[in-house]
Formats: sequence, C-alpha cells, structure tokens
Amino acid sequence: QVHLVESGGGLVQAGGSLRLSCATSGRTFSWYGMGWFRHTPGKEREFVAAMRRSGGTTYNTESVKGRFTISRDNAKNTVYLQMNSLAPEDTGVYYCVADSRGMSTILNDWAYRGQGTQVTVSS
Repeated sequence: QVHLVESGGGLVQAGGSLRLSCATSGRTFSWYGMGWFRHTPGKEREFVAAMRRSGGTTYNTESVKGRFTISRDNAKNTVYLQMNSLAPEDTGVYYCVADSRGMSTILNDWAYRGQGTQVTVSS
C-alpha cells in the first residue's frame, strides 16, 4: 500500500507560480512511477504530467505548454509539480498518483491516488 499526501496548493494571481508536493509512504518510493492529474471545473480529470522510475517524463503539452515541470526526490520520497505562468483555467484540484508499472495518461491505470490539493488562480 502507498499513501500519498499532496500539499502546496492555494490561491495565486494569474502569472504567478506554485509548487505542489506529494509525500509518499508505505513502499519504496523509487519503485514507482509518479504523476499528477487535475480536475478543473467543467472538465473530466485530466492528465498533467508523469515521471517514470528511471526519470523519464511525459507532459500534457496542450494544457501545460511547457509551464509545468515534474520532478522527484527519492531521498525525500516526494514528487513535485512546479507550475509557472499560471492562468485561471489551471484552477482545480490537483491529484498525485503512483503506480509500479510505469506511467499512463489514463487515471484509472494508476493504482494509488492522493486526496488532492486545491489550486485557485485569480484573474
């Protein structure tokens, strides 16, 4: 079992930045691919970014357009999402996910999911 706890969400003005963190516990962190999804108003849950155990990354380039960066610190059992140039359409709940099989852009492919952290971007 893997337990995920997100933090770092909040209210920010358009153009600002936030860094989300996801602390994990329960199993060896380095065994897992990690990712981020979001649920924005009026949309289905959307893939944002993912990182393989090896460090390879995938992004939803259409939505994040080079503004977001995923990273991980295996020593701290934590994955991060650096979000820059935030826009009101980035408002939503951001979820951290983990799975030992690698990474997918489909939420149901991920075995573990956190409770989410709210990000609100004001115009």
